[in-house]
Amino acid sequence: MRKLILQMQVSVDGFVADAQGDTDWLTPEWDQQLKDHALALTKPVDLILIGRKLADTFIPAWTARAGDPDIADAYTHRMNDLPKMVFSRTQTEHGWQNTVLVNEALPEEVARLKKSPGGDIITYGGSKLAASLIQEALIDEFYLFVNPVAIGKGLPIFHQLEQRLSLKLISATSFPCGIVVLFYKPQYHR
Repeated sequence: MRKLILQMQVSVDGFVADAQGDTDWLTPEWDQQLKDHALALTKPVDLILIGRKLADTFIPAWTARAGDPDIADAYTHRMNDLPKMVFSRTQTEHGWQNTVLVNEALPEEVARLKKSPGGDIITYGGSKLAASLIQEALIDEFYLFVNPVAIGKGLPIFHQLEQRLSLKLISATSFPCGIVVLFYKPQYHR
């Protein structure tokens, strides 16, 4: 069975964006060690799942980076080249390459994907998609990229939980740019 990996950047106080949805507080320059770490996470992956709001900025940003020889690196090309599946309740068309738009019910479609043949699946959110996947106990591994900033209030990803979610810490790795990557495996109480 394919694993579903959640990789999200968060503030030290647990938010993935500020109250307006802005992420200007994220550590802008990743060091090479962190880029290599993030690239390694995608090695077994053959599909990216993202929500529509995130797709509006995520896909064009990686496409632009891949087209700029001054900043394009292996991680950029991997992010740009991986097939993407965008979940949306409202959007019916898009102009993105290498991308499928899905209007199906999230839990059923993701459960079907996890049972289908292929490599692992990774999601970067957004916050609503991540919260729904967490609530439905579909995430197999959590990689939280903790940025060295507290923002006070914003968009959480664990707010839809109806019961406690225990997480087993597998590793905590700090990087020169200040980000700490926490790798957890969930222990769902079903």
